[in-house]
Amino acid sequence: MVPYVNLSAQHAPLKVELLDAVKHILEHGQFVLGTEVDQFENQFAQLCGTRFAVGTNSGTDALILALRALEIGDGHEVVTVPNSFVSTTSCIMLVGARPVFVDVQGDYNMDPAQLERAITSRTRAILLVHMTGRPASMNEIIHVAEQHGVPIIEDCAQAVLAEYDGQRVGGIGTIGCFSLHPLKTLNACGDGGVITTNRERLQERVRLLGNLGLKNRNDCVEWSGNSRLDTLQAAILLVKLRYIEDWTERRRANGAYYQKALRDVAGVQVPEDSPHERAVYHTFVIQADRRNELKDHLELRGIGTAIHYPTPIHLQSVAATLGYHRGSFPVAEQQADQILSLPVYPELTEVELEAVVMGIREFYHA
Repeated sequence: MVPYVNLSAQHAPLKVELLDAVKHILEHGQFVLGTEVDQFENQFAQLCGTRFAVGTNSGTDALILALRALEIGDGHEVVTVPNSFVSTTSCIMLVGARPVFVDVQGDYNMDPAQLERAITSRTRAILLVHMTGRPASMNEIIHVAEQHGVPIIEDCAQAVLAEYDGQRVGGIGTIGCFSLHPLKTLNACGDGGVITTNRERLQERVRLLGNLGLKNRNDCVEWSGNSRLDTLQAAILLVKLRYIEDWTERRRANGAYYQKALRDVAGVQVPEDSPHERAVYHTFVIQADRRNELKDHLELRGIGTAIHYPTPIHLQSVAATLGYHRGSFPVAEQQADQILSLPVYPELTEVELEAVVMGIREFYHA
């Protein structure tokens, strides 16, 4: 058996450290905005190479707060991609703006050539997604953004420690947004998120908006909600930060194993890293002929896989009013019919990696 995810394998060797961290929180009782939150924010900012990091209660809220901090709302447009998880687009809708989609490239990231044509006088931001843990084409996207004077929001939910030209994501654009969901590469034991930026004013604004608009305990200066990172989750994340570099290198090694072992399989296309990128492979996504049959074949052999994501956002029911249709974004649509995510988590053994490869080779040989 090779499960697609195996969180127990991650947590088993950390059990003592995690329980000690939880015990410490129970003893000091600072469950909201305890010192562990400050510690985590400082360490995460250092990890990303940014001046500031602000914890939030989810990656979704991180995106909403980023949009609000940039004063994006009714009548505005935000350019993004249709192949991400729906939360990326939901956040745009929830602040009252309109998502404008552009197609993607072979690496599943925003196509800069399509971006230029999507910019209008109503565009207030570019919200790109570093899909699968591979950085988007930042130089080209920054060039377009600077020409039109619009900020870049990086959705880094899948890309902790990914790099573009030696610079870590989350600090390349105007503001970065991370998810710490249990299935992410740096994961809380529950929901959590982080915002990163080098701009002090933005840091101050997202911190205010995420804490009920409170200037201090007795003076609320703006109507807002509660999106604080729990102290308990911050303590857990501080433990995991000790291991994230090692976990990331193991993911990259597993990805390299698949690349070498599957490169010659007719019917399978594996991702290939570019010289300018450090991919972290939150998901290792192949494109496969007869994808659904391959998925069933592997499942019968006890090998778990996933599809991220089978239906592009513009073709989902909720997006009907946006005016898109099948054929609007042919690359994203074609990819959605062929993509398959293979197990890539750090705890995979060589025997398990071999089982995945042999299952795929067996399917196409037959």
